Amino acid sequence: MPMNRIKAFFELEAAGGIILALAAVLAMIVANSPLHDLYHAFIHAPVVVQIGAFEIAKDAHHWINDGLMAIFFFLVGLELKREALIGELSDIKQIILPALCAVGGMIVPALVYTTLNHGDPTAMKGWAIPTATDIAFAIGVLSLLGNKVPNALKVFLVSIAIFDDLGAIIIIALFYTSELSLVSLGVAGICLPFLFLLNRLNVVRLTPYILIGAVLWAAMLKSGVHATLAGVLLAFFIPLKNKLDPEHSPLEELEHDLHNTVAFGILPLFAFANAGISLVGTSFSSLVHGVPMGIALGLFIGKQIGVIIPVLVMTKLGFAKLPSGTNFKQIYGVSLLCGIGFTMSLFISGLAFGGVPEGYDPRLGIILGSLISGILGYLILRKCIPNADHPTLIKNDEMYLGTGEPPKH
Repeated sequence: MPMNRIKAFFELEAAGGIILALAAVLAMIVANSPLHDLYHAFIHAPVVVQIGAFEIAKDAHHWINDGLMAIFFFLVGLELKREALIGELSDIKQIILPALCAVGGMIVPALVYTTLNHGDPTAMKGWAIPTATDIAFAIGVLSLLGNKVPNALKVFLVSIAIFDDLGAIIIIALFYTSELSLVSLGVAGICLPFLFLLNRLNVVRLTPYILIGAVLWAAMLKSGVHATLAGVLLAFFIPLKNKLDPEHSPLEELEHDLHNTVAFGILPLFAFANAGISLVGTSFSSLVHGVPMGIALGLFIGKQIGVIIPVLVMTKLGFAKLPSGTNFKQIYGVSLLCGIGFTMSLFISGLAFGGVPEGYDPRLGIILGSLISGILGYLILRKCIPNADHPTLIKNDEMYLGTGEPPKH
C-alpha cells in the first residue's frame, strides 16, 4: 500500500474503530488456533515492578487493564473537563436531552440484564456490563456513512457518549471497589492537595503532574479502588489555560498528543488481550445462558429503548427539540449505535467476574450485542441519510476517539 494511502487511512475518522475491531478479530483467531498456548502465555506473562519493599506483581493482562487503561481513563478525564468548561457540556440547555438519553441508556440495559439473572448472585455481578457504549466504534460506524451525516447528529451521539463515560466511571468507583486499604487510600488522598496546588499556582509543565499521578495510581492500585480512576482524578487537575500564554492550552495539547497512542496503541492492545474468546466447548446452552444473553439483549434492546424513550417524552411534551437537521429515524439509528459496548463492556466484565466463569463467557454476549447493534444501526442510518456512501476524511486528532469538539491548537 502506498504511503499516501496509509496516511489517508490513519486520518480517517473511523480508523480507530477499525483497528480496534481488527485487534479483537485477531485475538479470537489466535485464541482458536494452534497459537492459543502462545497467546495465553503472552497475556499471563508475569511482570514485577519493585522499589525497595514496595512491589507490584501482576501478569501482562492486569498491567494492560490496570496500567495502560489508566492512560485511557486519563484521556477520558481530559475530555470530560474540556467539554464541561468550553465544550458541549458547558451549555445546560444543550445537555439535558443527551444526558437523559445516557441515563436511560444505562438504566434500561441494567434492568434487562437483571430480569434475566436476578436469581443468580454470581451472575448479578455483571449487571453493569451492558450499560456502556464504545464511542470509538459508534462514531467509527457513523463516520463510514460519509460527510452527509448531519453534524448535529454526530454531536448528539458524542454528548450521549460523554455522559455514558461519566456514568461508567461512577459505576466502577461505587460498585466495583474491593476491600479498602485505608493506608493506601490515605496516600492517594495526600496526592490530591498537591495536584490542586500545582493547578492553582498555574504550573503548566506536565512532569510534576505525571510524577504525582504515578504515586496516585500506585496508591489507588493498592487501596482497593480501581487504579484506572487515578487517571480520571489526575486529568481534572491538568490546567485548561496557561495564564501567561493564553494561546496555549496544556490540557488540549496533552489530549492531542495522547490521542494516537490511545486510539492506535492502548485500545487495540486492550482488545487483543481481552477478546481472545476460545470457542472450544461452546454450546448453544452456554450462549443462551442468562449472563451472555442478558448482556446481548441489554446492549441491543435495552440501549435503544433507554435512549429513544427520553427523546419521545421530551419532544412530545415540548421540553426539548430534535437536534437541528435530524429526524426521528436518524435518532433511532443513533440509539442503536449506542448498543455498541465493546471496550468499556469488556473492561467492566473483567472487574465483575475477574476472568471467565465456568459454563459461559460474558464476552460472547458483548460481541453479539455490539455486532447486531452496529450492523442494524448502520443499515438504518444509511437508508435515512441521503447519499451516505463515502467515509469522511477527518483527521483523527481533531476528535478524541471521535468525541468532543476539535481541540484548539
